[in-house]
Amino acid sequence: MAQSNQRIGHIRMFGDVNITIDYPIAAKKVQPIQLIFFALPNGNSTAWTMGKKKEPGDDWHFDIQHIQAQTAFIRNALPSKSVVVVYLENDQKSWPAWKQKHPDFLQNTKHLIDSIGSLFLEPEIHLNGHSGGGSFIFAYLKAVDNIPQKIKRISFLDSDYNYDSSYYNKLHDWLKNKSHQLRVFAYNDSIALYNGKPVVSATGGTWYRSKKMLADLSNEFQFHNFSTDSILIYKSKSKQIQFFLKTNPERKILHTKQVELNGFIHSELSGTKMDSKQYIYYGNRAYEAYLKN
Repeated sequence: MAQSNQRIGHIRMFGDVNITIDYPIAAKKVQPIQLIFFALPNGNSTAWTMGKKKEPGDDWHFDIQHIQAQTAFIRNALPSKSVVVVYLENDQKSWPAWKQKHPDFLQNTKHLIDSIGSLFLEPEIHLNGHSGGGSFIFAYLKAVDNIPQKIKRISFLDSDYNYDSSYYNKLHDWLKNKSHQLRVFAYNDSIALYNGKPVVSATGGTWYRSKKMLADLSNEFQFHNFSTDSILIYKSKSKQIQFFLKTNPERKILHTKQVELNGFIHSELSGTKMDSKQYIYYGNRAYEAYLKN
């Protein structure tokens, strides 16, 4: 499953957290390091999250995220940067469950980011995650008095279930630095059905939480909005804050589709010079050439 342009390292912390570090092969010259922490979704392993070409008999989870292939696409788009992805998995396969097990989860979360970050020279740190992985990001935001300046981008891939207005002041203060970027992806899960029944309550999903975050940020930041065929897009005047909200008229479960259909790529490239270059968010998978067995 490893790609020819990468190296894989492993670290275990706190007795039940597995950290997999995907390094690019060393460049010929020193390059700025873009260090992306990717907190795994509930119920998924790192191997499933990284993804691979699906073969007969393979578990279907191998074909729904493809963060490894999307990383390769990002590296190709950003040749002047050394893109490193840190996969964060715990033995409970759930960050909310892990937090319940560890009363000191706030200190542990901060220690993890600080410790892994210290392995690299002045990295540009990005916090990213899907589904329950957002719980890890919010734990870190709660653990710090102020979001550090070294955190350059925060992306919620259908993962901001834990958002409430208590996080607003920290996000607001962090966003005073115009180089800081916030990305939020969600779909209308408030009307999604599974076997004819709602999958979340009207206020319990990312659709509601994302709109709440957007409303809070609108108190300070001016947004303009537009839409594609099925996605409502909100961008702040400076474009440093961007929301991508997928409508859902057929009331489907689109939780992983937002990731699979170039979501990780867009969470990292939106707002850069490579925004939507050779890929479309929620379009055909742009990373097929990078899939490995």
